[in-house]
Amino acid sequence: MKPPDVGESGRRTAGRAIAATVVLGAALAGAVVLSLAIGSRFVPFGDVVGALFAHSDTPAAIIVQQLRVPRTLTAVMAGSALGVAGVLMQAITRNPLADPGLLGVNAGASAAVVVAIGFLGVGTASGYIWFALGGAAVAATVVYLVGQSRRRDDPVGMILAGVALGACLSSFVGIVTLLDEDTFESFRFWVVGSFERRELDVFLSLVPFVAAGLLLAVLFARSLNQLMLGDDLARSLGVDPVVVTIGAGLAITLLCGAATAAAGPLAFIGLLVAHTIRRLAGPDLRVTVPLAALAGAVLAVLSDVVGRVIAPPGEVEAGIVAAFLGAPVLLILISRIRR
Repeated sequence: MKPPDVGESGRRTAGRAIAATVVLGAALAGAVVLSLAIGSRFVPFGDVVGALFAHSDTPAAIIVQQLRVPRTLTAVMAGSALGVAGVLMQAITRNPLADPGLLGVNAGASAAVVVAIGFLGVGTASGYIWFALGGAAVAATVVYLVGQSRRRDDPVGMILAGVALGACLSSFVGIVTLLDEDTFESFRFWVVGSFERRELDVFLSLVPFVAAGLLLAVLFARSLNQLMLGDDLARSLGVDPVVVTIGAGLAITLLCGAATAAAGPLAFIGLLVAHTIRRLAGPDLRVTVPLAALAGAVLAVLSDVVGRVIAPPGEVEAGIVAAFLGAPVLLILISRIRR
């Protein structure tokens, strides 16, 4: 049998990408409907659309418009951001085990939130977001400057710097929360990762940062493909590894910082989505970036929905559900890779 040529291989890859886009798009639409309907009070599916556009004070309209729409939009935004950040993180570090928290972004955001709670008296999710976003940006900047101090195109230095800074900031967070019980009580509900009680202004405040991060991811996708071939080959193709690393790092900071500010650390989503999408659609970031955005949104929304129904009348935070549901899937993927 004649081996398939490049054109045939490319057509198969494009076909898989189109099929994955359709499936993930449909899954996201279904997850959004479930998120709007399911909760401590079930809203019939037929009433969801009417409640979205009704100008009334009926219980269904209040529940859907004021409670479930904001948390669903926040889950879509955060999941998309973390899914894309996971793909970018593994691309620039060339490490399949890298996740969005590896650059110290989550640790920086957590430390900033602890400072806001323990020393400045901030007590609401809308108040946390700017501290979390600023802490994530500062941590990512420090990691880049320290990690690139020896070799400007060495991703290993960034990884080591991120691990070291993350350990230091985690120790700081532990000390503050252990010494101040009130800070611990407030912080523990944020750090597990949740979309509960997220207001629309949180989504509107952070969506520009996510949009900017997604735009950077799309713009640098082609260059990152070339960078994964090695720095020397990338230079021969006209790609500057330093510029690409900075651009991708900025995208990761915006995406992870905004998602962490909105919902707390949800690092596992990025790791799982990156592995899954790569197996579905291959390594081409021009394809995997949009698919990762869809897959991350689906995982985040479904995790939130499942958390509402498994422990009534209370809820299990989405971060816990995502880790619990995603861990077996990731183990299966890893076991298949090693065969």
